[in-house]
Amino acid sequence: MVSQDPTANAEASPAAAGIPVIPTTRLRLRERSVDDAEALFGGMSDPELMAWWSRAPFTTIEELRDHFAPSRSAGWRSWAITRAGDDRALGFVAAGEKRQGGVSEIGYFLVREAQGRGIAQEAVAAVVDQLFAEGQRRVFADCDPDNRGSIALLERLGFQLEGRLREEWRTHIGTRDSLIYGLLASEWRASDVRASGVPT
Repeated sequence: MVSQDPTANAEASPAAAGIPVIPTTRLRLRERSVDDAEALFGGMSDPELMAWWSRAPFTTIEELRDHFAPSRSAGWRSWAITRAGDDRALGFVAAGEKRQGGVSEIGYFLVREAQGRGIAQEAVAAVVDQLFAEGQRRVFADCDPDNRGSIALLERLGFQLEGRLREEWRTHIGTRDSLIYGLLASEWRASDVRASGVPT
């Protein structure tokens, strides 16, 4: 769903904190594991779903398992999105704190069959709420200008367009610009969107 691979610049992030389980109205977000590659490979090998990522679709489950290995995502935390009462991963939300501290980048992905039901919005909102509760002052996402679904999700959650980085990524579909969407803790606290991911 997000444009870029959220762990592409893992070396820029400090050591990750713990990964608490986050329950929401319909979901349970728990630590993503290499075993989640089995459930997510169908989506992450799909050229259409992976179009806006900074890397090409995965070609084997083993390749995806390696990508999910903790050693490949140092400094990032990744929550698998599951339905309450069903531990099968539908996607994930990843967050990595930047070197300056108090600022985290997020990325997210959802399999096709789970889309269109507000699941991504609920999951991303829950992680954003967790990050601000931990003391982060700003959360941002890096999004391809043509990724309309991801842009709409961020805007529903109150993220604001902060800028455009021209020719930021060289990807499997060519050189791409990036839109940076940001949200401040003060804006989140003042909004009518909470961890449920829907307006209250």
